[in-house]
Amino acid sequence: MATETLVPLESNPDVLNKFLQKLGVPNKWNIVDVMGLDPETLSWVPRPVLSVMLLFPISDAYENHKKTEENEILSKGQEVSGNIFYMKQNISNACGTIALVHSVANNTDIIELSDGHMQKFLNEAKGLDATARGKLLEKSEGIINAHKELAQEGQTNTPSAEDPVNHHFISFVHKDGALYELDGRKAFPVNHGPTSQETLLEDAAKICKEFMARDPNEVRFTVIALVASD
Repeated sequence: MATETLVPLESNPDVLNKFLQKLGVPNKWNIVDVMGLDPETLSWVPRPVLSVMLLFPISDAYENHKKTEENEILSKGQEVSGNIFYMKQNISNACGTIALVHSVANNTDIIELSDGHMQKFLNEAKGLDATARGKLLEKSEGIINAHKELAQEGQTNTPSAEDPVNHHFISFVHKDGALYELDGRKAFPVNHGPTSQETLLEDAAKICKEFMARDPNEVRFTVIALVASD
């Protein structure tokens, strides 16, 4: 049975790629660092881009914006595709794993998953709501054990599961013509407006810049992307 608190995954592409491959993602798809958000630097990122992930510090600015945004969406409403795969985060420090699951689950039309822990989880998660999917992950020993194993890799000083962690991973994906922010700590997916497979990286980069602008004194932001291998 999964424990309720995990050691967090590092935003190290080598570690994350090993994790994905353990779960059945073919190595033709890779996590890469996005070194900057200006047009020239974005042009270096291999295509196609299937998802963009942002690692950032949880701050008062994030929490305040989260509340405001939630209230605004609840009062105005938003369109969310029935094809989007979204799940809630129940396990502490599992946000890296959930960001990767969101990235893969919303691209199964492109990623040919082999039979493995990810395929098994996604098959069992079909038809469940976001909360039930979060609970299902707690029982998915294959995914949790892979997380535990890879969380020990690439760390100079591996933290313990009890060490306070104030960083959080979220994903941005394209689905049915819209850009979705998938954050397991939020009440629902957030539709950020139109995008396409071709412009996902640039459109997600704009939202990443908004996160940074809300925390102008903070520099600990990391952006990575799930892309085609070179």
